[in-house]
Amino acid sequence: MTDSAVTFEFNPFAPGFAEDPYPHYAELRAAAPVHEHPLGFWILSAHEDVASLLRSGHSVDAQHARPGPLREMIEAAYGERGQRMRGLSMLDVDPPDHTRLRKLVSKAFTPRAVAALEPRIVELVDEALDRIAAAGNADVVAELAFPLPFAVISEMLGMPPVDHVRLRELTGTVVRSLEPVVDPQVHAAIADADRELSVIGAEVIDWKRRNPGEDLLTALIAAEDDGDVLSDDELVAQVLLLYIAGHETTVNLIGGGILALLHDRAQLELLRDRPDLGGNAVDELLRFDSPVQMSRRITLEPYPVRGYEIPAGSFVLAGLASANRDEEFWGADAGELRLDRENARQHVSFGAGPHHCLGASLARLEGRVAIERFARRFPAAEIGDLHWNGRINLRGLDTLSVTV
Repeated sequence: MTDSAVTFEFNPFAPGFAEDPYPHYAELRAAAPVHEHPLGFWILSAHEDVASLLRSGHSVDAQHARPGPLREMIEAAYGERGQRMRGLSMLDVDPPDHTRLRKLVSKAFTPRAVAALEPRIVELVDEALDRIAAAGNADVVAELAFPLPFAVISEMLGMPPVDHVRLRELTGTVVRSLEPVVDPQVHAAIADADRELSVIGAEVIDWKRRNPGEDLLTALIAAEDDGDVLSDDELVAQVLLLYIAGHETTVNLIGGGILALLHDRAQLELLRDRPDLGGNAVDELLRFDSPVQMSRRITLEPYPVRGYEIPAGSFVLAGLASANRDEEFWGADAGELRLDRENARQHVSFGAGPHHCLGASLARLEGRVAIERFARRFPAAEIGDLHWNGRINLRGLDTLSVTV
């Protein structure tokens, strides 16, 4: 262990981190690519190590963690109110439960099913771009990046008429459970929002039982009614996970992708001149600025990496965003946007292994259509005010004002 590894301490609360974490990740990779934090968790930041951990089959279930500050922080976030989504969503369970749940839900995300959504996505994007063009200036997040995935996942699920404003508020609070939160009042707000969302989810499922349709909610209910071992609580947890994950992360992809192109006009022009680059461009944008910055695993047995042995029961954070800028893997231009990068799809923004993002193909489709069509329609758009959401993990833009 080097002196730098001993003295270095990764601090995501450092000034400026939320606005631009990448210099901090570079320092982390250089000083301590395998970093044991004083709070008792570990961080891996190199691409090779992150990808290996994600594929390793270690746990996502916090019950396997040894006692320590991070486990105490997670338990404090819920206390007597219970775990996020009662600990029953695919995000928080291991095989065989994870395998069973994923098999049920994945039927809605086949390549054919996702491809069939493209005409509707194009329609929604063009309606948003028409509004932006008519106004002459707009907040891209409010007009495009947020409404698009929100509408798509709502339609996929077959959501009944609900208070969308309240739903957005609640999901925005619940995703803070993925952040390093130390404020007890925020802990309580997260747990209360999760509990309210669970009530709404149960009401939505009751409504859908009486009003079935050609949608994902109906399919999940039918699978449960046909004798599958999905319990009512599990059903609610999967619906809430799909709803939240189906729009929160894609907002970051679309907003961050448009911002990156407006900062790099040569790459914007390349995308306009090379329609064949659309798919690869989205993967490069996902690499360049990951919508989810980190993922967690809990080691089920001692885990060796780079001469260290991480003890069993340890929280290990896989630095997705850091891995996506690792010069050892990507080369000296890892910090540059290059839409024709040949190996762009090797990013880890969607994770890897058993928990690879189920909605990756849908996110790619929404991102490609929205970003491509914005770039073609508004090549001379100018950036106005922009504000980051202040999150460390689900880092993205709160607002991105443009003049077109």
